[in-house]
Amino acid sequence: MSTLGLEAGNARTPMGADLAQGVDTLSLQQEITFTNYVRLVLPLDNYVFWVNASLVGQSALLNVMRFNKATLNQPPSVASFARTFVCKGSLHYATEVRQEEGETYAANRVVFTSEFEVNDLNEVAPGTLWIGEFDGRRFAFSSRSSWYRQANLYHYVGYAIYPDMEPQVVDDLAGFDSGSVVVSNSLPAWLGLNSYSPSYGLSWPVLTLYPSFLSPENLDPPFGTVHVYPEGTRALAMAPTIGPTFSHDQLCSDRVRVTLWGTRNFDALSFVDAVNQYSLDTGLIGIMGTTLPVVRDEKRTQSELATIAMKKTIDFEISYLQSAMRAVAQKIIVSSIPSFTIGAV
Repeated sequence: MSTLGLEAGNARTPMGADLAQGVDTLSLQQEITFTNYVRLVLPLDNYVFWVNASLVGQSALLNVMRFNKATLNQPPSVASFARTFVCKGSLHYATEVRQEEGETYAANRVVFTSEFEVNDLNEVAPGTLWIGEFDGRRFAFSSRSSWYRQANLYHYVGYAIYPDMEPQVVDDLAGFDSGSVVVSNSLPAWLGLNSYSPSYGLSWPVLTLYPSFLSPENLDPPFGTVHVYPEGTRALAMAPTIGPTFSHDQLCSDRVRVTLWGTRNFDALSFVDAVNQYSLDTGLIGIMGTTLPVVRDEKRTQSELATIAMKKTIDFEISYLQSAMRAVAQKIIVSSIPSFTIGAV
């Protein structure tokens, strides 16, 4: 395209020029700095944290290593800093106090108006998040809305990080605990199915299980999610057993729903068989008879396609020891530690 054509394509409309001048006047030439964060998934229970990119090496295992380089007999050092960019625009927010059973907090809805399309915010790679900061508040965007071509303004909308979500954003790994389980239910045992190899000639569908609400974005099927109902966790023993080393063992039960995406009937039935065999082989979970697992077909529609997705759900009620969940989580984390062999060059 010729230079004249590029200038014509980037030229603002008369309305857009007036609005841009208004944005500059209202914002006093305001600039917002955005910092790059990467998604860290604990191998223990797939809990998600967002870590400052300056703490992550490109060649790190599971993209969670703290340092980029290390020298023999020397302490590790950070080789690069977080990628940041500065964007000019107008930011305003509205505060709403929310009073809930567990906490009372302020929800700050943030709207950032930019005179130009912010490509860094639009072209976000999987596992990457840009977090901005203004007036002591950190925020991220979940949508872009109210775009009108003649206005030439771009509006990015989101919420400031809730106080209870601040621990999920990590800027210093010095005190970060990656060696203990976050969840208290049977989720680690279900995630252990990802590395389970059934015996006796059972067929095992090729899919990966993720915790509910924490599956990667825009993931192509087949895959599955595990939802442990919070209200479905209950104690079966009258009291926990406290060991001589202050170990805590308690027999509990969970009500669990597994959702399978992109699987046909044969694979769904094979999954149920594999769970039953997993229960027998490992003893980590026991299938209770109050709710027997059965495959159900669900309806997930998209009107643009006039069809339904291949979605199935299976409900389980299982028994387990909370101490056993700690043990299987330790096995998962041990299996993900890399081994290095140093040889002569």
